[in-house]
Amino acid sequence: MRPMKSLKDDVILITGGGGGVGRQLAIRLARLGARVILWDINKEALEKSCNDLKDEGYEVRGDVVDLADKESVYAAADKVKKEVGKVDILINNAGVVFGETLLDLSDTAIETTYKVNILAHYWTTKSFLPDMINSGKGHIVTVGSVAGLLGTYRCTDYSATKFATVGFHESLFTELRAHGHNTIYSTLVCPYYINTGMFDGVTPRLMPMLEPDYVAETMIDSIRKNEVNCIMPGSVRYLLPLKCLLPAKMCWDLMHRVMKGPQSMMHLKRKPKLT
Repeated sequence: MRPMKSLKDDVILITGGGGGVGRQLAIRLARLGARVILWDINKEALEKSCNDLKDEGYEVRGDVVDLADKESVYAAADKVKKEVGKVDILINNAGVVFGETLLDLSDTAIETTYKVNILAHYWTTKSFLPDMINSGKGHIVTVGSVAGLLGTYRCTDYSATKFATVGFHESLFTELRAHGHNTIYSTLVCPYYINTGMFDGVTPRLMPMLEPDYVAETMIDSIRKNEVNCIMPGSVRYLLPLKCLLPAKMCWDLMHRVMKGPQSMMHLKRKPKLT
């Protein structure tokens, strides 16, 4: 068993903190003694998360930030550094999905997915990593998805950005280690479908959707153990090698006839279209 590090008095910034997993993370991290900062574009949802923490007696900072706007991210990060100080743990949790096939996706939807799901990781990490390195303490948590390990129907944009988070995490990990920053940790989180409303209508065949409280609890355990990878559920790890070991036709038959992946995504509820 790996020892669990204390998070007491650590400043932890969570993007996408207005609901779902972000809100559950905030509550649990505050209970562990962390100083929580939440970013979200949805002001009402952000206020709900902040009020939930305040009702339990915890201090929390909530900032409305548009992660699709690079300059807004940099400005919000500068404000945090000036008014709060160094961020010890950055959790890049925010994400969007439109759930359309490639030819039905608007250019704006594709660009928004890339800006929020992966490009924002660059802007937040570039903002807070230097202070982590200077202090010799820090942790970057990259929230990907199982859809970033296996391409998913109606997710050419979403899956592609989640594959990018895997590459971002692995490359960042090698850079930190190669330069001797061994006390700056990085964790990649790849969960299965989560029951947050993002994938409303999806009917998974192999296993039920994960609940946000379970995902948050598992993530925090992984962070406290300084684990490099966190895949949920763990059984998914045994399926991943098959796509490299089996012929492509057999992989498709497994996905289509046994797992019924495309069929499960056909019922995903449509999101408002961006023009």
